[in-house]
Amino acid sequence: MTAQLPDTAGPKPSSHPQETILIVDFGSQVTQLIARRVRESGVYSEIAPFNAADAAFDRLKPKGIILGGGPASVADIGSPRAPQRFFEAGVPILGICYGQQTMCQQLGGSVTPSQDSREFGRAFIEIKDRSALFDGLWREGEAHQVWMSHGDKVDALPA
Repeated sequence: MTAQLPDTAGPKPSSHPQETILIVDFGSQVTQLIARRVRESGVYSEIAPFNAADAAFDRLKPKGIILGGGPASVADIGSPRAPQRFFEAGVPILGICYGQQTMCQQLGGSVTPSQDSREFGRAFIEIKDRSALFDGLWREGEAHQVWMSHGDKVDALPA
């Protein structure tokens, strides 16, 4: 008799192709956790390294993209980038840590190395205004614990 293990990868793309999320991995230690949280929400996701993200995008035709974190600095020559065409694809993109920083810089914003120190550890985010991003999760006026690890900061958002 063979024991069958439960499927922990979430719905298969054939059962929910309209809800596929592509997660681009820039080397973060929490990429698998991000994918797990997406899948726990009942949405199929796949992780692709940044240098294979173009092919994964073509294959999956995702409804959204998450640009994950990583240890690089956008100020470093040759640091990884998201495929530029992602920003013209008309799908929502969520940037987390390095993913947010490279998205900001690639779209014309300003990212600089933190002058004070590299930030790491527990921090708090305060929800100041209503945002569709947080609908059903967090409300205006609430504060929530988050984790951060980066040495760059966004100085100016792109247009």
